Amino acid sequence: MWPPGPAAGLRALLPSRAFLRSRKACLLLAESGLSFITFVCYVASSAPAFLMAPLLEFLLAIFFLFADAKQLNDKWQGLCWPMMDFLRCVTAALIYFIISITAVTKYSDGASKAAGVFGFFATIVFAIGFYLIFNEVATFLKQGDSMDETQTGTRCSHPTWPEDSDKGGEENSGSDSD
Repeated sequence: MWPPGPAAGLRALLPSRAFLRSRKACLLLAESGLSFITFVCYVASSAPAFLMAPLLEFLLAIFFLFADAKQLNDKWQGLCWPMMDFLRCVTAALIYFIISITAVTKYSDGASKAAGVFGFFATIVFAIGFYLIFNEVATFLKQGDSMDETQTGTRCSHPTWPEDSDKGGEENSGSDSD
C-alpha cells in the first residue's frame, strides 16, 4: 500500500459535506465571506481605521466554523459555546452597523462606500445569526428544566440546530472517568 498523500491530510482538516449544507455552516460561511469582502474594501479605502473589525470578525467566524465542524463544543465543555456565539454575533452586528454608517456618511471614496454597503449586509447576516442562536438557546432552556434532572456536570451545553436533531442522545453520551 502506498502511504496516504497530502490530500488525505487535507480532507481531515476540512468539514464534512453534511455540515457544510447545514443552516449554521451556511450562516458562518456568509459571515466570514462578507467580513472578508468588507475587510478588503476597507484596505483599499481612505478609511483604514475600520479595517480591524472586519478582520477580527472574519477570523472569529472561521474559528467558529471549524469549531462547529470538528465538534469542539463536545470536547471542550467548560466553555459556554452558545453564549460565546451569541455575543460574537451581537457585537459584530452592532460594530458593523456603526462603522458602516460612519464609512458611508463621512468618507466619499468608492471603496469606503462599498465597504459600508457590504458592512450593512454583514449587519443583516449577523443579526439573523444572533436571532437564530437566541431562538435555539431559548428552546433549549425551556426543555432544559426537565433535562437538568437527568444531566449531571454540564451546566452549559450546546443546543442542537434543527437539522442536527437526528443525532439523538449522542451528544450527551460521553462519560467522565476521573
